[in-house]
Amino acid sequence: MLEVKNLMVFFENALALNGLSLEVQEKEIVAVLGSNSAGKTTLMNTVSGLMVDMKKKEDRRGGERITVVGELKFEGEDILNLKPSQRVRRGIVLSRERHPIFRDSDVLENLKIAGYLRKGHEVKKEIEFVFKLFPHLEKVRGRKGGLLSGGEQQMLAIGMALVAKPRLLLMDEPLLGLSPALQADLARAVRDIHQEGVTVLVTEQFARPILPIIDRGYVIENGMLVLGGTRQELADNPEVRASYLGV
Repeated sequence: MLEVKNLMVFFENALALNGLSLEVQEKEIVAVLGSNSAGKTTLMNTVSGLMVDMKKKEDRRGGERITVVGELKFEGEDILNLKPSQRVRRGIVLSRERHPIFRDSDVLENLKIAGYLRKGHEVKKEIEFVFKLFPHLEKVRGRKGGLLSGGEQQMLAIGMALVAKPRLLLMDEPLLGLSPALQADLARAVRDIHQEGVTVLVTEQFARPILPIIDRGYVIENGMLVLGGTRQELADNPEVRASYLGV
């Protein structure tokens, strides 16, 4: 479904991704593990198309020069230069880290806004699925986004991505800053999303909550791929256990 080959991303002279190659097959859950500044968010921004917008904005204001080279294909189509909206229409949707929601709009309004590219009856159906997935979110459907807790905001951010009806859901560190209990809840939600036929690519620093639900994973350091394997292969690797499982 997704093919990334020899992807390189430069911010001026700083190399954020260095010859990175990976793939995601349809109906898989694939994790990309890495520490802070490993290149995880740069990867997700590049796959989702946000990097295209960032590059245009920097070019207009004469700011930091961003260069992206390599191959990026979705179902065999070259998408390296497609706009984010064009990728969303193809089913590539990003749930970003740190809960980027509309803080002055309530939960239901946020979900409706996220469905702006879709028909009304489709949006209604997806919102029903989001509330089934996150029952607590339905209880606070009239609360402003800015008044939600961190966990609630993360649920809402994921819900907004789901309303866009992804075929490939990109999740950038969805467990960041959450309690162990909420991490477990969100890991179960990712599994439930996958059972609806959605392919998932997720990045994380700490792998323990998500390792049981993934099919395969990659480890990146300093923008480079250092390891890849099945869930069991990663779980059995002593370096992965020490660095990303805390054992």
